[in-house]
Amino acid sequence: MSSRVTALRVGALALVALAAAWAALGPGPAAREALACAFLRHPHTYEADRARATYLDAIEAVSVDALFAGDAAFGLPKMEQGTRANRTENAPRRIPATLLKAIAWVESNLTMASRSVTFHSEGDTLVSFDCGHGIMQVTSGMTIPLGTAQQPTPEQVSIATHYAHNIARGAWILADKWNSAPEERPIVGTDTNGDPALIENWYYATWSYNGFTGPGSRMSNHPADPGFGTWPRPAYRCDGGQARNRYPYQELVWGCMASPPVISGQPLWDAVPATLPDLTDPRYFAALSPGAFQFPFPAMDMPTPLPSHEAVVPQIAPNYRSVALGSPVLRVDAPQIVIRTDASPTEARATVRVRNGGTGILTWVVQPPGGWLVVDPPAGVALGAGLPCRDPCSPVAEITITVNPTLLTSTSATGTLRITSPNGGRQAVNIRVEVQADFEVGAPGTSRAY
Repeated sequence: MSSRVTALRVGALALVALAAAWAALGPGPAAREALACAFLRHPHTYEADRARATYLDAIEAVSVDALFAGDAAFGLPKMEQGTRANRTENAPRRIPATLLKAIAWVESNLTMASRSVTFHSEGDTLVSFDCGHGIMQVTSGMTIPLGTAQQPTPEQVSIATHYAHNIARGAWILADKWNSAPEERPIVGTDTNGDPALIENWYYATWSYNGFTGPGSRMSNHPADPGFGTWPRPAYRCDGGQARNRYPYQELVWGCMASPPVISGQPLWDAVPATLPDLTDPRYFAALSPGAFQFPFPAMDMPTPLPSHEAVVPQIAPNYRSVALGSPVLRVDAPQIVIRTDASPTEARATVRVRNGGTGILTWVVQPPGGWLVVDPPAGVALGAGLPCRDPCSPVAEITITVNPTLLTSTSATGTLRITSPNGGRQAVNIRVEVQADFEVGAPGTSRAY
């Protein structure tokens, strides 16, 4: 055996051992999934009603910029329209609501929390392996903490914990994909002035929401990719009976618009049979041929598929925003905390309770003083009066505080937990924590048998 092969095998064994050691020292399975994301452990969120009425109403409001107008992170940006030669920013700030609903279903089955959380309850946010968060599986901007001292920003906290902000950010991302044409994306609607009111014109923006990828990519969304088989394909029915990997992303969404999911015998929205580009029609065959898939994709511009469908503009009640968002107020049970690592299990940890002194969903985040204090969950929600909260739900959030003694610089330490809320008043609540960590460490590399 060559020395090079031996070295490779030794290196591989070392990596395996390192991975095993990390797994043994790290947090639980759910938390390990999100180690590379904006939060070290899963934040908590509120899962609303099974009928998804809460989420569907929010989608309609967001689709016409009726929730966070003017907010740089959550309000819709200026919307462009026109062809490659005459693109302007004078379209209404709107996104087809049915399109957003179908994307939300494809992304998460219109759920904000992980599958273990019951409806009208709170628990772990739904977080994917690639850091997609919540209903809209927002990944962009959620892969690392972007705040000071390697902490998440208020925007990241809101996206991960509050359904309205999550939906709004997903809508913003979709609008941004629309606006990326013609500089970075092709245009649908060369014959309709790229009108965003026509659902079919959102074909490329929808494709881009999941990744504007083509043949040769690890996960292609190109409709002419041989991996998807020949055209025409049976339409995606959105009923769980077909393999999703047999369709490009935009065809999943088009299928869900045309065949809405049914809950308790009722479809979640009115069906819209949006038209896909016909790959046998020369007007679309050339644009969607693999050879045209070259940045900045001018050869992929195409007319609006017919028949086209104009998006219905939902009517939003004047008081919807105040009802949906409420008026949360941060309240914290904040005694001084003393943790003793060599004492009983009760004394080796502490609990901080976060309450909502107002209405709606309060979002909060904890900033520990250093790695030696561990907070779980790191962010979450507290529910205001009137929000349904069924067992095992609790309107009061509980944060468990423990110690990682390997990061302590001495046998005693003091620090301050800082709790803030993006929507419940910007004043921070500070809690002093004292740690007594009297423990013995044996000499390195020795063992003792009893």
